[in-house]
Amino acid sequence: MRSSWYKKISLIFGRRPPPNRLLLYLVSVLVLIALLGSFSLKGYDSATASVRPDIYLNYRRLKEQTLSDYLELKKLGASRVNDFALCGKERENYVPCYNVSANLLAGLKDGEEFDRHCELSRDQQHCLVRPPKDYKIPLLWPSGRDVVWSGNVKLSKDQFLSSGSMTKRLMLLEENQISFHSDDDMIIDGVKDYSHQIAEMIGLGSDAEFREAGVRNVLDIGCGFGSFSAHLLSLKLMAVCMAAYESTGSQVQLALERGLPAIIGNFISRQLPFPSLSYDMVHCTQCGIFWDDKDGMFLIEVDRVLKPGGYFVLTSPRSRKQESSAGTKKGSTSTPFEEFTEKLCWNLLAQQEDTFVWQKATDVQCYVSIKQSTIPLCNGEDGQSYYRPLAQCISGTSSKRWISIQNRSSGSLSSAELEVHGIDPEDFSEDLEQWRSALRNYWSLLSPLIFSDHPKRPGDEDPMPPYNMVRNVMDLSAHYGGLNAALLEARKSVWVMNVVPLGERNTLPVILDQGFAGVLHNWCEPFPTYPRTYDMLHAKGLLSHLATQSCNMVDLMLEMDRILRPEGWVIISDKVGPIETARTLVTQLRWEARVIDLQNGSDQRLLVCQKQFVRK
Repeated sequence: MRSSWYKKISLIFGRRPPPNRLLLYLVSVLVLIALLGSFSLKGYDSATASVRPDIYLNYRRLKEQTLSDYLELKKLGASRVNDFALCGKERENYVPCYNVSANLLAGLKDGEEFDRHCELSRDQQHCLVRPPKDYKIPLLWPSGRDVVWSGNVKLSKDQFLSSGSMTKRLMLLEENQISFHSDDDMIIDGVKDYSHQIAEMIGLGSDAEFREAGVRNVLDIGCGFGSFSAHLLSLKLMAVCMAAYESTGSQVQLALERGLPAIIGNFISRQLPFPSLSYDMVHCTQCGIFWDDKDGMFLIEVDRVLKPGGYFVLTSPRSRKQESSAGTKKGSTSTPFEEFTEKLCWNLLAQQEDTFVWQKATDVQCYVSIKQSTIPLCNGEDGQSYYRPLAQCISGTSSKRWISIQNRSSGSLSSAELEVHGIDPEDFSEDLEQWRSALRNYWSLLSPLIFSDHPKRPGDEDPMPPYNMVRNVMDLSAHYGGLNAALLEARKSVWVMNVVPLGERNTLPVILDQGFAGVLHNWCEPFPTYPRTYDMLHAKGLLSHLATQSCNMVDLMLEMDRILRPEGWVIISDKVGPIETARTLVTQLRWEARVIDLQNGSDQRLLVCQKQFVRK
């Protein structure tokens, strides 16, 4: 396979250069890139100068790095027999751990066959998931939010024709593109009206006041194709779409293709990979869940992830039918659904046609009263809730994080709020300052490479490249969410899926309390998303952590390749040993890669990679 660098050199010189000259050209390009990277750092202001830069500026060290890259390229040019093969066409949209046939053979039923079962997955192959034949690089944000390439997503005809519900809305298929309504058109489309309706039911003047009312992050269950989530994002709310795995086409896949936060998940038999008290609002519009099934366990799970004072918004014709259901108990005027919400200390704020809004109680005493004895309190805290079985008990009542969403600070977390999480405010501030510096260095490293490809892409909104070429970012080891915070401060048009690895300190609560997207995950297992759904992957210290968990680095790298889009970027920060091992592996993945030495006396290195567009 010829790399994109090879193709660029061929275009520049008008013919295919011989191998020796090719290596000479590559060395020249690397020297030019290194010099451009050093020049881009000289424009830092005096405030930045007080922070020690992470990437070196010394010319001799740059030359040594270039020589190292030359030797590596020469070595790679000798043989590529160790490259991983491409998977078959049947795996173009492959999501591990979701195998209905295997689950049925294992005896799973009552919906559990559609759940995530990595423990039963035996079909993992060491191969690269290829893109579909008609796959194209997504359009830049925000154009890509409203127009996607139809060849990039797997969408059945029935799903396309049924896209007219409240939050799916109308989609237009034009040749090889799927178009959605823009923000301006949403007034006609009804999504803005729907959002205003919810705000009024809560008691607000408009949906622009959601943040003032304490709503920062929203879990949107069964989000359709993301129009409601897109509108909430325009209000500076973090709305995460969560929908079940679909083999014939996916809400999650299409939402991510539009640059909207999304993850595969469902309400069947296991808890969601979030700690208790995670979200300010949980929303469901015709999401297909029978909430009062299994003795109300699904509603109990909503209560677990909902913060005190938070809202559960349900829009469903079925709920209205329940209001007048003939199945109510004799001598009772309440439906089973209403009885469950009362036991959960939820207050029905308002009902308008098919839309209901409940508010979770802020007073813990409601849960410990004798009236709530039918649903006991859980023993202790839920710790790391990673796909544990659904529990028939109420959790979070003894947590120090039991704080009403209306009583939180409106901006960044206060010192008192950080102390609730057991975090030293000075440590938190120092961590954020380090990420500010690291982000500037990352952009400096990527700038020359992207300038060489797309000299006209930077624009007024984000003058430091890559300009909106990166939208979906995943931090595989997020710690406090410092990279996310630094990206927001720098006004980059991105969102971050902050992943807290199992086995590390559970910092996900502080990430979610900042209003960011986040999830717990065991990196010995695949991540619950579709292929080609992230533009950039970042991991700091994850390789060293996996070594302590006895996980296979090969499996991790193949998983990163699966979820990374063609031409996407990877930045890995770790010690020399794991970085060198990873460097060998990424060449087998056909990624273009280089190692960056950070500073004198440090054993830390950066591995900066770009995935190539490989079809065959």
